[in-house]
Amino acid sequence: MASCKPRPVDIPKRTVQIPAPMTVDANTFETEARVLRRPHCQPSHIEKNRHLEPMQRKDTWLVGAVGIVFYFFLPISAQSQGYTPYLKGAEHTGALQMEVLQESPDTLRYALVAHAASLNYDPKKKRLVNTVERARKLHLNVVKIFSPEHGFTGSFSAGEHVEDEEVDGVKIPMVSLYGSHKKPTAEDLADVDVVLFDLQDVGVRFYTYISTLTYVMEACAEFKKPLIVLDRPNPFANVVDGPVLDTAYTSFVGLHPVPVLYGMTMGEYAQMVHGEGWIRGADSLQLRVIPCVDYHREPVSFPDEAPPSPNLPNAHAIALYPSLCFFEAAPVSVGRGTEAPFEWLGAPWIDATGFAFVPMPNAGANSPKFQSDTCHGWDLRTMPIHPEQGLQLNYLHDIYHAYAAQGRDTARPFFTSFMDKLAGGTSLEDALEAGQSVQEIQASWQPDLEAFKQIRSRYLLYSMKPIPLPALMPPSAAPAKKTKKPTKKGAH
Repeated sequence: MASCKPRPVDIPKRTVQIPAPMTVDANTFETEARVLRRPHCQPSHIEKNRHLEPMQRKDTWLVGAVGIVFYFFLPISAQSQGYTPYLKGAEHTGALQMEVLQESPDTLRYALVAHAASLNYDPKKKRLVNTVERARKLHLNVVKIFSPEHGFTGSFSAGEHVEDEEVDGVKIPMVSLYGSHKKPTAEDLADVDVVLFDLQDVGVRFYTYISTLTYVMEACAEFKKPLIVLDRPNPFANVVDGPVLDTAYTSFVGLHPVPVLYGMTMGEYAQMVHGEGWIRGADSLQLRVIPCVDYHREPVSFPDEAPPSPNLPNAHAIALYPSLCFFEAAPVSVGRGTEAPFEWLGAPWIDATGFAFVPMPNAGANSPKFQSDTCHGWDLRTMPIHPEQGLQLNYLHDIYHAYAAQGRDTARPFFTSFMDKLAGGTSLEDALEAGQSVQEIQASWQPDLEAFKQIRSRYLLYSMKPIPLPALMPPSAAPAKKTKKPTKKGAH
């Protein structure tokens, strides 16, 4: 396996200008670029995922006095505002109430949709237990396991074809739902009486686990198999934000007319898809949700032993994910192939900022964007961010216009066609090309968001605790500079 550590980059001490969007008294700051490193890089997490018995993570972040100056409009420290801390999601999962299934006949044969991140905290044993192990301890007859994108172990790259797996310590047959087919077949379900679903989602539309849920729901409806969703919290379960998907642009990264952040748990989402008839044969589906334990709509963190996917290794990266994922359709790296995916941001064409990294193949990114190239950009690990702050569009807005301001070759557009799938339509790209401000773009989302909230409200299972939102820095009053805009379509 290739090392995941980026090659060292020598960057001189330099002065960085703070442009208008930041309300800062000083015009310049002195910053010395440093590449923060952890004792172990990302594959250490992946190796832990290969065992159902979770291991206690021993490595920690190295925190240094790093003053990378970031020119994007940013929220101020959530901690300074007395922000609600993260709950530990594994302590509130529906799988902790699986004992109710023991009331069913013991002859029932179960299929379980799960992965290494399907973890639950056992207060008696004081350790994390995977739902597969928990089902076996309850003597449920699990005859098959279905795995999602990234595989059961969570070690496969985004979009990588996953064959049926064999995992040490798990003797139950496994069927990939991200290989030759994404929807269980009649053959897959022939020896199954009931399907259990327990994937750790992050609550973002283009995160594919809700698409896997949809296809499993359709298969269960078609083949008359009851479906039981073991609900679990996710970080954005109280946040509704972003553009609502236009159904003309449906794909596996967006199947339904919901916003980027739809503010629901997996169980709530399943009830909405069922109730709104967004699947074929919805009337035939027998759906049951085993709810979370003692849970309110609060942000949660996940055990580091098994992150929900290899490139979202911690709560901070997950909080940044919906805001940065649009760059997957642009000539900008989000840090795949480094030790800090979705926390490092940059590109070779960006002028030196005092921070740089070099993407290299690793267990979570076998062919990262800009492989072996030096990317100048920003280390976002020191930037305060919290799920309740929603979609931070300023990252995309500012880099898009910086690309145009540099007079980039307009024959190579900023966005690929994948942007339409991520954004759920062309409206976001059109707004950026038209020179709309972040505030104007966000305002344009509101009618669709209000309509979606009415639908969403019918399916919510959990009450909300009031959470104080931190104040945001006001936008600059300075008029935006007219820049040459990139061509709208085409691959780069």
